Amino acid sequence: MNIALFLEMAADTAPDRIGLVCDGQRWSYADLLAGARGAAALIRDSGCAHVALLDESSEAAAMALFGAALAGVPYVPLNYRLADADLGALLERITPALIVGDVDRVRRLCPADSNVVLTRAAFVEAAQARAVDAPSEGEDGEGVAIQLFTSGTTAAPKAAILRHANLVSYILGTVEFAAAPEEDAALVSVPPYHIAGIAALLSSIYAMRRILMLPAFSPEAWLDLAAGEGASNAFVVPTMLSRIIEAMAKGHRPDLSALRAIAYGGGKMPTELIHQALDLFPATGFTNAYGLTETSSTIALLGPDEHRAAHGSDDPTVRARLGSVGRPLPTVEIEIRDEDGAVLPPGEPGEIYVRGEQVSGEYRERSALDADGWFPTRDAGYIDADGYLFLSGRADDVIVRGGENISPGEIEDVVMTHPAVAEAAAVAIPSHEWGEAVGLIVVPRAGHDAPGEEELKQMVRARLRSSRVPERVLFADALPYNEMGKLLRREIKTLFAA
Repeated sequence: MNIALFLEMAADTAPDRIGLVCDGQRWSYADLLAGARGAAALIRDSGCAHVALLDESSEAAAMALFGAALAGVPYVPLNYRLADADLGALLERITPALIVGDVDRVRRLCPADSNVVLTRAAFVEAAQARAVDAPSEGEDGEGVAIQLFTSGTTAAPKAAILRHANLVSYILGTVEFAAAPEEDAALVSVPPYHIAGIAALLSSIYAMRRILMLPAFSPEAWLDLAAGEGASNAFVVPTMLSRIIEAMAKGHRPDLSALRAIAYGGGKMPTELIHQALDLFPATGFTNAYGLTETSSTIALLGPDEHRAAHGSDDPTVRARLGSVGRPLPTVEIEIRDEDGAVLPPGEPGEIYVRGEQVSGEYRERSALDADGWFPTRDAGYIDADGYLFLSGRADDVIVRGGENISPGEIEDVVMTHPAVAEAAAVAIPSHEWGEAVGLIVVPRAGHDAPGEEELKQMVRARLRSSRVPERVLFADALPYNEMGKLLRREIKTLFAA
């Protein structure tokens, strides 16, 4: 089965229903399918081995995604925020490619004659013009649908591979076809080069929910689009939600009465922030979605009822679930393992492993699956006695002090209970005595005096073991995050080094 079938099913069922809205333009499902078929013809004629997008979200992203699927060529959305040197290296790795978006930048960084480079407008116009010439053909099952470059830190980015079978398994296991009424609309504000943006596109089209694309996020633009189009669903990352709440607190409050569901993911959600959101949106259901590029998006969910139950509970165990990512999807298996690969019992922290049909675990360079099909996520965490999965950061982020493994998250959760702390992050710093020690960086809350260093250390000492007490404490105006809301701990470590 090819992912393009999702769009074909939607267009066959309701060709005139609006499938996508972007920058004031509206595209029916028939329009999108015609554009995708035209794009497929364009791609085949180019002879290129990849279809790349170097652009913000638009109708071109949908046409390129499904056009590539119909043409049997991998779709490679690129991070337009990368530095020139990094982006140039990725462009060389996918040449020859049909590239849609920033023509001038592509030609400057990768002047290869074998690439075909088109602006967004030129690509869409050409795709529409070729629609009648394109039969619906493409690879099924084991064919490569999408190639996403992971964010490299100490090495070159890996090219993660998602096959049609992986993506189809995820959608069929989580979405019911044509389940959305015609008035439903999903606001998509995550960038097109992230798996969350691709999953939102596929799932909304299969559910036949109108997609509201916001090319460049700002909280005011998000609120206005949600109100103006009557958004019923939205996906945000934690930093986006924080900025939306801040804008509303300053008085920007359009009518959001249609907004029934907000899903979030992509980074750790501060518990205090989700409590604020639940109070601010009492009629909206919140879902925490945890997943990775290599797993075709979501593998665990904390649903709306669980959010409300935890938010209103006095039971510490139930209330703590707001800090979890919920329970595994029925279609996947999750285990926690130690450094030797042994499966750990509930409550014991280790590395998260996942297995299922939607799990690719594959890169252009190699497969990361073990002999039994398990993928090591490199995320650290534990599963409690009730089956809820708690994350404690990347496995590489664990602080090893004198041979003892320390999760940054447990320290951060304690420090964040201080009323004068807006954000906090713990990282490993070099220690002559222990090998590594705890470094803590804190962002004071606006309108409060910064807490004292000794006061914070005493908080940690009183709640956790003495080994968790920070050796050094720094204060900052803000913490570094990427555009998906992931904390950049490597940048924090450079602050301590400086």
